Amino acid sequence: MAKRRGNNEGSIFQRENGNWVAQFRINGQRVSRTFQTAKECRNWIRQMQEQVDAGLTADGMKITVGEYLTHWLKTIKGSLRPKTHYQYEGVVRNHLLPKLDKIRMVDFQASQIQSLYVQLQENGISKRTVGLVHSILHKAIEDAYRQGLVARNVVSVVQPPKPTQKEMKVLNDNQARELLIVAGGSEFEALFHLAITTGLRQGELLGLKWGDMDWATGVLDVQRQLQRIPQQGLVLTPPKTKAGRRLIQLGEGGVSKLASHHKAQDAQRISSDWQEHNLIFPSSVGTPFDPRNLLRVFKKLLKKAGLPDMRFHDLRHTAATLMLLNNIPIIVVSRRLGHSKPSVTLDIYGHYLPGMQEGAATLMDELVTPIAAKWQQIGNSSFDPAHIKPD
Repeated sequence: MAKRRGNNEGSIFQRENGNWVAQFRINGQRVSRTFQTAKECRNWIRQMQEQVDAGLTADGMKITVGEYLTHWLKTIKGSLRPKTHYQYEGVVRNHLLPKLDKIRMVDFQASQIQSLYVQLQENGISKRTVGLVHSILHKAIEDAYRQGLVARNVVSVVQPPKPTQKEMKVLNDNQARELLIVAGGSEFEALFHLAITTGLRQGELLGLKWGDMDWATGVLDVQRQLQRIPQQGLVLTPPKTKAGRRLIQLGEGGVSKLASHHKAQDAQRISSDWQEHNLIFPSSVGTPFDPRNLLRVFKKLLKKAGLPDMRFHDLRHTAATLMLLNNIPIIVVSRRLGHSKPSVTLDIYGHYLPGMQEGAATLMDELVTPIAAKWQQIGNSSFDPAHIKPD
């Protein structure tokens, strides 16, 4: 007969088939588990008690990982951008539910998560995607922890695979000029000029409207981007982060090219097919410009200019490296790129700046040289560096 225990304690008994059953009560609800030995039962009851002490509630004793993730996706939908929620939904459906669906939240272990990551990679899933799986699962279980459904976030102790960095290609100043030369005179001249001089993302460029341009000051207000959202098509959305909403000062060349572009677009508006969206860089009929079509244009320009093949996003990298290599302060570069802080910019582009070490070394030499010269001028023979004792 099972020994009676108080609330939040457990009982153990053996069935006729030899299996052992552990029962645990929390807030009046009973949860049972079957094990092969009495020792396993005692260990499980002890673990349950520890989790209750750490904040586990009765709801977390019965709900499965699959049930929780499915409900979680519904609760966070209103707080996420549509494209982000679609991405979360795909990760949960394709990578998490097939392996974790039936596991109870209270029994969820780090070893199960680590095993999942290994299996995903064995099935050909990239390290970058596995990292995304880890990030989403961590966020989900962290929310479960705050609700008392788990005693701790076990995802925190699991190490996701370190993703291989995508190859970053950049144009030097001569190559950038070559690209702009071949784009000159075309309807895309202003677009590629802005891409290289501002570092705007492709979606940010295609989301610009004429009302964002202050002609008096030459300042461009970046306040939206064009995104392709599944089942919705091309949609204008706010920047992903607060730092993404920013003001960018254009040079005289940029303002001039935009003015010429505006004049050319006025001629296009006469067409009966034109649909007014007030976009700076729309399609030939005024609608949002499909990024895939822009990529085709970009590839043709690269080939015409005899430049290496690259992604459109590499023009953003080109803008960043050209600014940094020409001594534009890192904080200015960071703000033009829309990074949350300068350290993000340095993490991405720091390895492109080895030449700046030489300049720093020369500058430091110049800073301290007058000090040595001063001692020589006053002839202070009592000063001997060899007599200086280290701290």
